[in-house]
Amino acid sequence: MTDEDVITDTTILDTDDEVVAMIKELLETRIRPAVQDDGGDIFFRGFDEDRGIVKLQLAGSCAGCPSSSVTLKNGVENMLMHYIPEVRGIEEIVDDEDVKTVNESEFQTLEAKLRAAGIPSI
Repeated sequence: MTDEDVITDTTILDTDDEVVAMIKELLETRIRPAVQDDGGDIFFRGFDEDRGIVKLQLAGSCAGCPSSSVTLKNGVENMLMHYIPEVRGIEEIVDDEDVKTVNESEFQTLEAKLRAAGIPSI
């Protein structure tokens, strides 16, 4: 590796086994671009070989979004399980700070809508 090479969550390392390398490649080439198109991002946080569970974390507009669990189950999990038979499911790793930021933003948006409708804040 050179100084210009950057190690990311999906960089395939010499210590990664074949399954982890395939997961990282699929995340980097197929899944992450689709998630980024929606203003979010997705990060690989590990693979539990015994259970076949891929650990992922959503960020950006996807973090804390109510539809993110549907995206993970119907999109990401199905794709990983289709291409990589060792994958039996996914588990979302949640960063409490991301959720807090999203919740505060949603609350402020709701308050603004209520004020615009003439409903006073409590």
